[in-house]
Amino acid sequence: MMVTSLTNGITVSVKAQYLPHHSNPREQRFLFGYHVTIENGSMFTVQLLRRHWFITDGMGQVREVEGEGVVGEQPVLAPGEQFEYTSYCDLTTEIGKMSGHYLMVSQEDEVSFEAEIPEFKMASTSVLN
Repeated sequence: MMVTSLTNGITVSVKAQYLPHHSNPREQRFLFGYHVTIENGSMFTVQLLRRHWFITDGMGQVREVEGEGVVGEQPVLAPGEQFEYTSYCDLTTEIGKMSGHYLMVSQEDEVSFEAEIPEFKMASTSVLN
């Protein structure tokens, strides 16, 4: 299921899926892929500078991941443009969730803001059946 958030004209949509061929339940390794679309619906050109994720496993343990850009890039989006990327997350439990934000900056006035990454859930196929 895709989830979406809107912040200052920036739409962030995320869809996650369980990756059974890259997971090993016996060793408590569950891998999830997620596809993100970032669309600039504002009137200004913006750049994604940083990411900040909160990853919560099925036991309630929270892990934070923070760093520059996404997948090695700091994309610049003119009005109407979008950027898509795919990444992954590993958990030691069959279920979990992720949320966070991207630090964006307007190219016109250099004002920065946080674009929300909507919370999305991750569950292995055995949990869904």
